[in-house]
Amino acid sequence: MTQAPAHARAPLASAAREMMEALNVEAAPLNIWLRTQANAPAQRPWFKETELSATGAMAAGRVAAAQMKAKPHLWKWREISPYLHKIAGIAANADVPPIEFADRQQFLLTNPGLGGRLQIAAALRCAVSIYNPGDVAPAHLHSPNASRTILSPHGGYTNVEGERCPAARGDVILTPNGTWHDHGNNGSEPVMWIDTLDWPVLEFLDLIWLDEDMPGATGNVRRQCESHAEGYTQALYSRGGIKPRFVNHTRGIGVNTTPHIHFRGADIMDALNALRRETGDPHEGVTVDLVNPVDGSAVFSTIGFGAQMLRAGEETLHKRETASTVFVVMKGRGQTELADTTFDWEENDIFVVPNFLWRRHVNRSSSDAVLYTMTDAPLIEKIGQYRAQGRTKAGELTQLV
Repeated sequence: MTQAPAHARAPLASAAREMMEALNVEAAPLNIWLRTQANAPAQRPWFKETELSATGAMAAGRVAAAQMKAKPHLWKWREISPYLHKIAGIAANADVPPIEFADRQQFLLTNPGLGGRLQIAAALRCAVSIYNPGDVAPAHLHSPNASRTILSPHGGYTNVEGERCPAARGDVILTPNGTWHDHGNNGSEPVMWIDTLDWPVLEFLDLIWLDEDMPGATGNVRRQCESHAEGYTQALYSRGGIKPRFVNHTRGIGVNTTPHIHFRGADIMDALNALRRETGDPHEGVTVDLVNPVDGSAVFSTIGFGAQMLRAGEETLHKRETASTVFVVMKGRGQTELADTTFDWEENDIFVVPNFLWRRHVNRSSSDAVLYTMTDAPLIEKIGQYRAQGRTKAGELTQLV
């Protein structure tokens, strides 16, 4: 299929531009800018660009002065994980108490297309954390939604609004905005997890805030009191389609946040395995979403979490969407083919596919592969901008959403 020709705008006459720029110099102290160019978004119309090629091009001039576009990128675990152990070693021998160092034992994943911003995609921030035995992050509450995806065999614990959640590999623990939480490592080995937040969205809206003065927190480390037994969330919400009526489903001071805050990796794997004989999605494989059990919506209004299984020998069809997705390899190995590159991934690798880019997953191995996903699709849907396209085996373009 051919790409429709772009509409060419006539450039502003040089004499007129010079006069306008002179006026802009004069008006600069008033903090105004007299327009000298048309808007030039980085993204070209998604529905007209039909080739399997990279999309979007940066503009120039004042309109695009701060314009940036996320790029696809793969972080290999074997390359980045040694830095976690280096950080942990420094923390263990630092001249400050472990509690003061705990919040700093992480690195953030920075997208190479976003000019050093602390974000992995336009609306998502991801950090990888390590906690030494005995480390504790004091109880705190903040405006962004956040999550922990556990990478190590044992994942320490997170205490959310009085519910202690002991974690294991593959668990996803949520800390919805406005919920008090603390976390730490009560084991004998370092624990590692991925923190995912909607920080860039709140930062753009100037809504970032943090409170560390929890009423009733005890001890020097300011731990919150445990008001629920372990497994409280599972007891209430682990049976799909059954919701208890006698409890308050509100957690913390957030609005419409999910009350189910601990999704166990073993349950996620069981769900995928139970569906392995189904046809699945030709563009994604066997997929499940983590949802708010109260209303079936995404667990956060800004971030969706899910998992997908690529069975041995499975190859998906091409797909692209107006949302960005971060993938974490929880099991197996395979490839993801993008417009102009291929990511070869294995366990614990992390990669991001920004919006508008064609992708397809390939598992040519003899065993299953499982990817966890974090996406800004719920936010994109809410503002009416979510679209998705696919390709058939014959290469024909199809409208998915």
